[in-house]
Amino acid sequence: MAGNKKIVVIGGGTGLSTMLKGLKLYTRRLTAVVTVADDGGSSGMLRSGLGMLPPGDIRNCINALADTNPILKELISYRFPADSSLEGHSFGNLMLAALNGVSDSFDEAVLKMNRLCGVEGMVLPVTNEDVRLEALLSDGSVILGESLIGEQGRSGGSIERLRIVPQNPKPVPAVLDAITAADVIVMGPGSLYTSIIPNLLVDGVAKAIMDSHAVKIYVCNIMTQPGETDNYSVSDHLFAIEKHSQKGIIDYVLANNEPIPEELTKKYLEQGAEPVLVDREKLTGVKLDLSKLMWEEGGLVRHDYIALGKRICQIADGEI
Repeated sequence: MAGNKKIVVIGGGTGLSTMLKGLKLYTRRLTAVVTVADDGGSSGMLRSGLGMLPPGDIRNCINALADTNPILKELISYRFPADSSLEGHSFGNLMLAALNGVSDSFDEAVLKMNRLCGVEGMVLPVTNEDVRLEALLSDGSVILGESLIGEQGRSGGSIERLRIVPQNPKPVPAVLDAITAADVIVMGPGSLYTSIIPNLLVDGVAKAIMDSHAVKIYVCNIMTQPGETDNYSVSDHLFAIEKHSQKGIIDYVLANNEPIPEELTKKYLEQGAEPVLVDREKLTGVKLDLSKLMWEEGGLVRHDYIALGKRICQIADGEI
């Protein structure tokens, strides 16, 4: 299934790395294009302290695709305890920071970590430039910084427009090459405004996707995200992507139709999140595929990465 297809996935956060675990069960011709706008946690500390790009999302994707000694995979995920001088840092982030120190560019450091971890496929940062996210809200106010954009309880209303600072950063050349050669391009799942759309604001990326002959799939989130996508339906997610790129950039929208357990829904509602409404009637110009994609883990709603990977590959093979 889809074994010979070149699949490029675009995004960031835990959603991207989780999906990669499922896709690699069906194909190893995978390229992950990852946003580098994170400024929180360990990534934010290394970014400010060493002047490097944030390693966290890159690390997670590399570990998802790594075909290496289990001990090394465990080390990459290891996070130092709260009572240590390395509190908050993961070993994988520090490893990438060290590789960055002995490399001429961040993408070169990432390439070295790909090799060290035996990645089948490739993980790429979308740009080597030091970029920040800026959100224009419905009341006209502006929020600068990825970690502040989705902050719960903030005033200012909904996000009207996302910008990247500086504007039109240059992409890593291998990113455009991968998109051009792709048979399938997948955006999502993950935070709409802080993981997916930032990649589309890098110079040439949205155009390369539009020009590509690949099948283009958007995997919609199962739940809304407080501070980012409050009250968003599936069509709202799609329209936001088109607003920041171009109408027609997506061929298929893949969404969950498995009911969320009542107790779990109640828990999320208390936190300001709710299941994303599937408004089929507003999804014109794209093919909507509804599948049972939900997986509950530790009281959290997640994508079933095995089912998701299988469904994407079925679309890639024209079975849907």
